Amino acid sequence: MALASSVVLLAAACLGPSAGETGSDSHGPIAVGSILDITGPLNVYGKSKIDATNLAINDINDNGGVLGRPLILISYDAQSDNARYTQYANKLTLQNKVSVIMGGTTSASREAIRSVADRTETLYFYNTPYEGGVCDKNFFATGPVPSQQLAPLIPYAAKKFGKKIYIVAPDHGFGRVSADWVKQYEGRSGAWLAGADFVPLESSDFSPVIDNLRAAKPDVVISLLVGANHAAFYRDFVANGLNKSMKVISTTFGGGSENLMLAPRQSKGTTVAHTYFQELDSPANAAFLRTWKEEYGKNYRYVTATAVNEWNGWHLWAAAVNKAGSLDKDKVIAALESGLSIDAPNGKVAMNGRSHHVTQNITLAQANDKHGFDVLTTKTDVPPAYENSVCDLKRNPTLNTQFTP
Repeated sequence: MALASSVVLLAAACLGPSAGETGSDSHGPIAVGSILDITGPLNVYGKSKIDATNLAINDINDNGGVLGRPLILISYDAQSDNARYTQYANKLTLQNKVSVIMGGTTSASREAIRSVADRTETLYFYNTPYEGGVCDKNFFATGPVPSQQLAPLIPYAAKKFGKKIYIVAPDHGFGRVSADWVKQYEGRSGAWLAGADFVPLESSDFSPVIDNLRAAKPDVVISLLVGANHAAFYRDFVANGLNKSMKVISTTFGGGSENLMLAPRQSKGTTVAHTYFQELDSPANAAFLRTWKEEYGKNYRYVTATAVNEWNGWHLWAAAVNKAGSLDKDKVIAALESGLSIDAPNGKVAMNGRSHHVTQNITLAQANDKHGFDVLTTKTDVPPAYENSVCDLKRNPTLNTQFTP
């Protein structure tokens, strides 16, 4: 029997005092929180993430809820503004008293939420691909890290396309640290770096980058660009004919439905590494897509890896609470650290107790001429190798840092 439907309250809504009381009532609904970029330039990720969040909450409730109680979702739109992330994280923890927060897109938004979650001792799940290395008892990550995406992607590109690599990345934390990881993995694969450009997040002018690529003549361009503005890079790249002499690989393309924004000729051939593609052929993915289509209709947009990462975060947390038999934070953390796993649309996803990051399948695919992807190969059970090597929160629970290469 289905439990009460979840309720989504956006930032503009007026929240009464009762919203914060649900988490502490041992019989009533359990309040959980989400902060995403539903509007603003980063909403290319936020829209699919909130769709996945709503679907996950409904799915959990339809299957008995958590501890036999329904979840009520309190959701805020940060509008791609990091100051709002801090504001709404404080509201969710101090006023709404949620049992868990999920959300964030950029590294800066992640750190805004994480600082509040640590201060208020609230569990926080970050379900977005990122530069890796965060080690924090209250923090859990379901998105892939460089040792899961770049480690297989760069050797593949070096063998298939050539060893001369050029980086195009956003000029912020994710871009800079990810570029450092590219340098690590290109050396191990026999490739070498011809150059790098770092572009402001708000910029859509890629003419200097195009000029630099034309001069450097790399075999491979690795795009780490994020946000709606970066679609201009792919248009300019093809318009200037660079696709005839060099190949684009990426750990971000497709995460914001760029394959739908661009004409097929502007994205065809882009090789990417993600945790999930809609085209994966498995019973679990078929069942997930049926659920998605039933909720959002036949005209639904392409289902992205970032959406599935969000779905996985909610289901891992729900499974942990049910295993713990309690909402007590320490008991839920212990359940997550026990090696808890779920059967997800992208395959088995297992939490690593030491690092609070997940082992999961990673698929390499290539954009096709139908606004989708052709699956190339899937590597199963790929661990977050770097995080597992530097972060041991079971032995050192007071660690709170971000390790970098």
